[in-house]
Amino acid sequence: MRSIWRGAVSFGLVSIGVKLYSATEDHDIRFHQVHATDGGRVKYKRVCSIDGDEVEYGDIAKGYELPDGQLVILTDTDFEELPLSSRREIEVLEFVDQEQIDPIHFEKTYYLEPDGPATRPYVLLRDALENAGQVAITKIAIRQRESLAALRVREGVLVLHTMRWPDEIRRPDFAFLDEDVAVRPQELQMAEALISSMSGNFDPTEFTDDYREAMAALLEAKATGGEVQPVPEVADSGAAVVDLMSALRRSVERARGGEEAPAAPARKATPAKKAAAKKPPAAAADDAPVAKKAAARKAPAAKKTAAPAKKAAAGDKPPAKRTRRSA
Repeated sequence: MRSIWRGAVSFGLVSIGVKLYSATEDHDIRFHQVHATDGGRVKYKRVCSIDGDEVEYGDIAKGYELPDGQLVILTDTDFEELPLSSRREIEVLEFVDQEQIDPIHFEKTYYLEPDGPATRPYVLLRDALENAGQVAITKIAIRQRESLAALRVREGVLVLHTMRWPDEIRRPDFAFLDEDVAVRPQELQMAEALISSMSGNFDPTEFTDDYREAMAALLEAKATGGEVQPVPEVADSGAAVVDLMSALRRSVERARGGEEAPAAPARKATPAKKAAAKKPPAAAADDAPVAKKAAARKAPAAKKTAAPAKKAAAGDKPPAKRTRRSA
């Protein structure tokens, strides 16, 4: 595992150096988007909606649209100058019973590992939390986003759950909540009996991802039956096709000496990203959005000032994240 964040847990006057690791990983079967007729990979470019030109990652800034339609542009320097004390520190705010935290607040889960000589204070905090039977409410900033977080003990390791802010939790506004729905006692008794008959101890190993297993079997059957084709070789046309996510990842790893950076500031990695963007990547990122072939070509000079709407949309928006389907 590679650490994604490095800092310290601030516990009173005690500072505990830690490294942060993702505690979960996806095992989804990932697909490339290809041209159905010849199997060619579908790739995309970031294109400016005004002049139609391709924009390198280092030239992209973040823009916030005001209610009156005007745009405020922020650079990496603007973000770095914002006061964010939790950028390198996990500050313990208070200790609470875990039952007081509704699971709807939980977002992502991370493991904490003691960094260097911090093992002794790490074990001290771990044992104290375990003996008290409580969790620590903290703050942490990951990738320029500050979150509440719950710090607890699991199998001898400190585990951090990032949490949603209260104003990010939607309130259910359903009409039936205001209705007086009557349930007969016999029906309620039967439902409770059914729940009782199906009760047990939760063991996650007893459950399987049936959809993923069926997809794996389908792929194996097609491969065994010869329904495969070689990856087509694409001739170099002289125009660089930018695989932004792959180039960014390689650039950050090179700049950090192989260790994934905690917040990966784009300003520091810009030179490396630009250099990586000039060469065609070895492989495109998974799940790239489908784009029409016409969008990959430059607009004619006469239409350069008014790029087609579809082309602008393909350049402005990053690919949507995939969501895992439940079995």
